[in-house]
Amino acid sequence: MYCIDNKEFPCSTSLTMKYIGGKWKAVILIHLTEKKRYSELRKELAMVTERTISLQLKELEADGLIKRTVFTTKPPLKVEYELTDFGKTAIPLLNEMAKWGKVTAENNKKIMKTKISK
Repeated sequence: MYCIDNKEFPCSTSLTMKYIGGKWKAVILIHLTEKKRYSELRKELAMVTERTISLQLKELEADGLIKRTVFTTKPPLKVEYELTDFGKTAIPLLNEMAKWGKVTAENNKKIMKTKISK
């Protein structure tokens, strides 16, 4: 049993999923291996609604995986996101998940060639 922030997790896998679970968190983290402005991230994740991206970014920031920096230059307001040191520790795991997904897709002959190269 694991306990973080007064929440209990039955195993380490469930704890891991607390941080990177859901449809878009892992994808966002992979896209943030390089520092990005919100607008850049938004373009790369065009299939995701703005509301969903915003909610996921807030959760990732609250969990300490990403850092949000606001530059108050006039005009316009500039917001950048980047991985924290803690967030960077998830990248090897996410890379392995991506490899597994690619092998699974290739084995099932259900892979499509797209512009996404992450």
